This record gives sequence, structure tokens and C-alpha cells, in this order.
Amino acid sequence: MTGFEAIAAIVKARSGLALGPDKEYLVEARLGPIVRRRGLASLSALADRLRTDSALEQEVVEAMTTNETLFFRDGKPFDHLRDVVLPRLTATRPKGAKLRIWSAAASTGQEAYSMAILVCEMGAALTGRSVEIVGTDIARDALSRATEGLYSQFEVQRGLPARLLVKYFTKEDQGWRINRPLRDMVQFRSWNLLGDLAALGRFDVIFCRNVLIYFDQPTKARTLQAMSRLLADDGTLYLGGAETLLGIDCDLCSLPGAPGTFTRQSPNLAIKTGPAPAPFAARRATQVVP
Repeated sequence: MTGFEAIAAIVKARSGLALGPDKEYLVEARLGPIVRRRGLASLSALADRLRTDSALEQEVVEAMTTNETLFFRDGKPFDHLRDVVLPRLTATRPKGAKLRIWSAAASTGQEAYSMAILVCEMGAALTGRSVEIVGTDIARDALSRATEGLYSQFEVQRGLPARLLVKYFTKEDQGWRINRPLRDMVQFRSWNLLGDLAALGRFDVIFCRNVLIYFDQPTKARTLQAMSRLLADDGTLYLGGAETLLGIDCDLCSLPGAPGTFTRQSPNLAIKTGPAPAPFAARRATQVVP
């Protein structure tokens, strides 16, 4: 087994990320700094060291995972959550019942904090209902940044409308920090999607977007089956717009008119609402204040 093959096997076992032969250049680019920092001669030497060094294994897995994210990414899932799902859950859940939302593969936290902002913006429409948001990721460095809630000017300019920036963030020397009440709404935890997910509990809404595209079919199937068991009977799962359940055996079905959106129940779940506020996606052209 070559060094690349050994590393690919370890990364797949730990994170689900499938690295085919065409990704050897990516492995060399991302792991080259680790090889040099550790004073190793090659990827093969790194693969040998990985057999006995669990801390190095975590470092390699984190280097290979993609942490691309931004506020209100793609817009439409957040519009659907605000205009359809949360109003329906608020109307059908018993008074006082908490709503739980999971941001799987939360990376540096923008998705989870986007949800927190959305909940705060809905205000009275939630009739005082408590909402708990959980963000998980395998990358501990990314989670550390998420917990800090501090973002650069470039990061807040990606998807975050100016009025939400000045309302929910405070300018500091190093960037913009999301205000404490919103940070307190989100719990960030180190969690592997390939591990036992049951301890996370049940969720009304799960976001697992643009993650499964990196998995092979069997790993994708196992992950979706595990997630469906955590989803409330009338809960909603959001995948990436290009991600489907094609070839996957699980008790999920797609929602008409909402690409990448799935539920465990009949797809006839949409409710009629009044005129919706301007979608978050439409606000993305607004420039943040300097």
C-alpha cells in the first residue's frame, strides 16, 4: 500500500471522506506542511507515523476536511426554515415544548449562528418558544473558532446583510464578534458523523448541507439512516441543493418545491403563510459597513 493509499484509508475510516486516486494532488498539498513540520521524508513516512500517533491522526483528518462556509449560505434553506418549517412547528408543538435544531458539520459556526439570527428575527412569531441550536464538527480548530464567534471583515461580508451585522455583532480590533446572547443560543460540540449519534438526542430540524457529497454511497446511506432516526416524525432535514437520496434506502422523502429538503412524513407538509419578508438570499448584495 502506498503512502497515499494508507492515508486515504485512515481519513475515510475517521471522517467518511472518500479520496480517490485523482485526489492525490490534494493530499500532497494539504498534508505537505504537516510532513515538513514533523521533519518527515514523505507521505509514506507520515502514514507510518499515523499508526501510533492519534494526535497526528486528528491533525491529518482536520487538514483534509473542507471547512468552507458562510452566513446564510444559499439563502433558500433559511427562507424555507423561517417561512414554512418554524411556523408549522410552532403551531403544532405543545405550548412550552422546546424546538431543537442541529447544524451538522458546523465548521466555524456561520451556519449555526445564521439560525440563531433567524430565530431572533422571527421574535414574536415563535410565541416565546425556546429554541436550542447544536453545532457539531470533527474539526476541533474550526469548533474553537465557532465558539469564539469572532469573524474577519471578509467573513462577515459573505452572506451577512449590513443591518444584521450592526444589530448582532460588535466591532473589535481583530474583527466582528457575535453578541453574547446569540453565542449562548448555540452549543458547539466535537462530534464525528460516523460515530454514535444517538447521544445528541432528537431534533426537529437538521442541516447537513454539502457534506455527503464527499462520502461514498455506503457511508452516505449509513449517515442518512442514522440522521433519520434522530429526526422528529414531522421534522425537516436540509441537504445541499445538489444532494439527493438517489439509491439510498431510508425513511425520508423529498419536499416538493424545496430542493435538498426532506422529511420523514408525507411531503404534503407545507403550510400557507402570509406575505413573506424579503428572503435572506436577496439581501446578500447589501454591503456591510466598514
